[in-house]
Amino acid sequence: MNQTLIDIKQTLQFELFTLFGHTFSVGRILLVPLALLLGWWFISRLAHLATYRLRQSGANPDTIHLFKRIFFIVAYAILIITTLDMLSVPLTAFAFLSGAVAIGVGFGAQNIINNFISGWILMWERPIRIGDFLEVDNARGRVEAINTRSTRIRRVDGVHMLIPNSKLLENTVVNWTLIDNLTRTSVKVGVAYGSPCKLVAELIEQATTQHKDILDDPAPLVIFDDFGDSSLIFEVFFWINASAERDQRVIRSQIRFTIDEFFNDAGIVIAFPQRDVHLDGALTLVRQPKEHQS
Repeated sequence: MNQTLIDIKQTLQFELFTLFGHTFSVGRILLVPLALLLGWWFISRLAHLATYRLRQSGANPDTIHLFKRIFFIVAYAILIITTLDMLSVPLTAFAFLSGAVAIGVGFGAQNIINNFISGWILMWERPIRIGDFLEVDNARGRVEAINTRSTRIRRVDGVHMLIPNSKLLENTVVNWTLIDNLTRTSVKVGVAYGSPCKLVAELIEQATTQHKDILDDPAPLVIFDDFGDSSLIFEVFFWINASAERDQRVIRSQIRFTIDEFFNDAGIVIAFPQRDVHLDGALTLVRQPKEHQS
């Protein structure tokens, strides 16, 4: 038994190679993955516990996300430094190597670094937060995650988009929920000429004010918009507390159903395109006799 322990000890002390003036034995090499594995497990458990406590305290999801990013970077840096110290490898030994890597990264990964820095700016300044409803390049969706390189957005049709963080900072982005969820929208309808305009306006206003999701302040506003080619055009503007485009479309649809019901009860006709054709001169209609079949 003692001889077995001696053999194991001699095997672990066996010198494999020398680097930067430091000798690396089998034991030191085996110690590296063990230390990294235990360190990774401990960091993950600690991060999970910390984020759980933050969620229980009601912290903002963006604050939790930023905390996790900073915690993992600091913790992994400490783990790497500690592992190198266990191997008795000074950090100065990697000064030249790190300089060469930095030059290579500077020339070959400019976009990656740009997106990385932009991601930290987004998480720190919070112009865009998790859960916000954005409009980017005519695409609308909700922010699900802000990563170090890209931001994941789920569009209204359910498709996920990965947008580079630098694009969100360098281009115009419409954030519908940056301050609050209040948005203004409208419904337009055209009625036939000869319809009682004041009654039309009253019915449209009644259809909007009785809707439970439409705000009373500011109150809905009905506008006699224009004398159209085939109709008298009315438009009602109202404010709603909506967090997505889907909510606006549903509310506008419900308002249209109500307006159609009120107009039918009042005998008001919703106009449709019509054209009057005038012919100059005489018009003669000729009826061709049917051919007799033999």
